[in-house]
Amino acid sequence: MEMNREQRRYLQKQGQLDKEGNPIAKVKDRAPVRPDRVGPKTYISEVNSELRRVTWPSRQETLRYTAVVLVTLLLFTGLIALLDFGFGEGVIKLLELGQNGES
Repeated sequence: MEMNREQRRYLQKQGQLDKEGNPIAKVKDRAPVRPDRVGPKTYISEVNSELRRVTWPSRQETLRYTAVVLVTLLLFTGLIALLDFGFGEGVIKLLELGQNGES
């Protein structure tokens, strides 16, 4: 197989060719590949292990965070309602002006 210097250097860097440009035999004995999936028992034990490491918030922190979320939700809901009402009224005024101009 003919190859240029660039290809030869690239394959040598990858360890597929020796210094003379001869192919290196591939190693067939590789470590066994771990399967992507695990059994239910292993999965449950790993989940429990991770949950033990979690730093859970206290009851007071949870109540405080809930209050902050609810207040923020109410503020943004009110803001969006006001904007919706304002834009709706603006469109109605524009349509009324358009009708008055035609007659």
